[in-house]
Amino acid sequence: MRVFLILVTLTCLANAQHQALMDYLERRLLAIEDRISLWHEQTNRYATELREFKQQMVAQIETLDKDKETLRTDLDSVGTRVDRVEREMDYLETQNGAQPCVDVDDKLVEQQVTVVKEKNKVKYAKATDCRDMISSIKAMKILKRVGGPKGMWTKDVGSSSGKVYIFNGTDEDTIYEFGSIRDFTISQGTSMAKTVRLPSPWRGSGHTVYNNHAYYVKEGKELRLIKYNLQNDSVADSAVFPVQDHVPVYSLTPETVIDLAADEEGLWAIYATKETERHISLAKMDANTLDIEQMWDTPCPRENAEAAFIICGTVYVVYNTALPSRSRVQCVFDVSDMVTNDDAPLVYFPKRYGSHSSLKYNPLEQLIYAWDDGYQILYKLAMKKKLEV
Repeated sequence: MRVFLILVTLTCLANAQHQALMDYLERRLLAIEDRISLWHEQTNRYATELREFKQQMVAQIETLDKDKETLRTDLDSVGTRVDRVEREMDYLETQNGAQPCVDVDDKLVEQQVTVVKEKNKVKYAKATDCRDMISSIKAMKILKRVGGPKGMWTKDVGSSSGKVYIFNGTDEDTIYEFGSIRDFTISQGTSMAKTVRLPSPWRGSGHTVYNNHAYYVKEGKELRLIKYNLQNDSVADSAVFPVQDHVPVYSLTPETVIDLAADEEGLWAIYATKETERHISLAKMDANTLDIEQMWDTPCPRENAEAAFIICGTVYVVYNTALPSRSRVQCVFDVSDMVTNDDAPLVYFPKRYGSHSSLKYNPLEQLIYAWDDGYQILYKLAMKKKLEV
């Protein structure tokens, strides 16, 4: 009996110890599970915070990149404006130069001016190998009538894209762009054209399109040349044309204050001032910067002039004649001095309607794009070399 009691007692003690051990182990496991759960929670929170921090850093880096690009653009714009101000200040200095403090011999000054002119002439002559000039008008084709009495139409003189550009009127801001001559011909009015809205209206009909840029004149307190990028629809550059007291270039087209033209040698400006009011002046320009490279005073009168065009550095001024429905090239000025009025052939335009408000030469096609009382006309030219005159 006593042995049985002892065994029962021992069994109870063993069970109690086993239960105590199990309870201890269970508590330890629960504690470990709690710590693991807390670790998971903290890990998830840290991962979320790290991901949010990374997103914030990426957004700030993108903002910094945009600010950097904006700053670079602003700096480029400031640099361009500084260059423009410097050029305009240089022009103002040439117009209002300081008085000399010493007497200079007049003959010496004339000699120096002559030397500079000769150097400019030699420098310009070496800049081009173009020697073509007009021999006659070979053919004429009237394409259609679009727009008002005055305007301008042309192709891009500096590329072979084939696009046609219509500038209707003398004080508008919308260019009509056709994909080709055929599109322009078959279109009902301007229905097939892409419209390009300029930031400011042009003045006159002396515009041109050269190397995917439209060049036109904006008139205000000063004459400003605008270079407009036709590919991204933005102003690429602008500059004040450095002449004072400007007057209309042609007496028969008084709206045109500057006639811009492009030929084999680049961009030109035909203009007139009160200083040389009776005659037309000519300037060679840098198409990239709109800087003026050289200027000439021509013997061509403004009186009874209706338009002009340039081929190989030679300006041909067209005048209205007493003959019915006829215009004629009556004055020629060649910057290389290879052609004079006495040498130039007589060139008559078989004009049909009013007077030409614009004449634009295309060197790639040897065609003149003419606007005559709202009619768009093509003149096919017969050419010859200047040396054959």
